[in-house]
Amino acid sequence: MPEITTAERAGVGLDGAPRPTEDRIVVLEHAVVLLDGATSPTPRERDGGWHSAHLAALLLDGGLRGDLADDLADAIARLAAAHDLTPGDAPSSTVAIVRWTDDTVDALVLADSPVVVFGAKTEVVSDDRLRNLRGKVTEITRWRNREGGFWVAEADPAAAHRAVRRSWPRDEVHTVLMATDGVSCGVDDYGLFPDWQSVVDITFAKGPEAVLDAVREAEANDPERVRWRRSKVHDDQALAVLRFDR
Repeated sequence: MPEITTAERAGVGLDGAPRPTEDRIVVLEHAVVLLDGATSPTPRERDGGWHSAHLAALLLDGGLRGDLADDLADAIARLAAAHDLTPGDAPSSTVAIVRWTDDTVDALVLADSPVVVFGAKTEVVSDDRLRNLRGKVTEITRWRNREGGFWVAEADPAAAHRAVRRSWPRDEVHTVLMATDGVSCGVDDYGLFPDWQSVVDITFAKGPEAVLDAVREAEANDPERVRWRRSKVHDDQALAVLRFDR
C-alpha cells in the first residue's frame, strides 16, 4: 500500500460565514476517493456536503472492485433511489478516484477535482468541461449533465461514464496527487506554485497543510475577490498525496 498523506480544511459559505466542509477524502485498502460537494446558491437541507458524504459512504460500501465508472454509476443510482433524488434538481459533487493493484494504477475524474501522476513524466488528469463554461453561460447549473455542458455526480448514473479516465503500469508511477479546486486553484488560477511538482515538493518537505496555508494566505490578502474572481473568499480544501516509492 502506498504511503498516503491527506489534509482537509473547511472554507466559508457564499455569505462568508464559516460552515462545515463539503469536501471528502475516503481511504480504502486499495483506493483513495476524493469528492467536492457543490455549494448550493440557495439553502437546502440536502446540500453538496450531504451529497458528497453519502456518495462517499456508498463508494466505500461498494468496495470499488469492478470497473470504476460502473461502480460510481451504481453508487449514484443507489443514492438517488434511496433518497428520491431527481436529475437536474439534486445536490451534486465532483469525484476523483485513484485505485491500484500490484500491476496498475487507475484514475477516474468527474468534474473539477484533478489527479496528477508523477513518474517518468508528469500527467495531469483533469476534467475541464465545467471550467471551460465559466464566464460563457448564465445559470451554469442548467448545463449540468447535458451535452455541451459538464458532467458531475448528481442523480443520473450515466454521468459516471462521462468521466475522464487513465491507467498506468504501477512500476511507472512514484507519486499521485489528488486535489479539490480549493487547492488546485493555487496552480491553475493564482499562480502561487509554478507547477504541480512544486506542490509535491512542499508536501514532502513541510506536509500538506503547508500547501493549504499558502492558498489561504493568498486569499486572505484578496478579501474583496478583486485579484482573483471567485464566489467565496475561501473554498473548502482537500489534498491527498500517495507515494508508491516508499
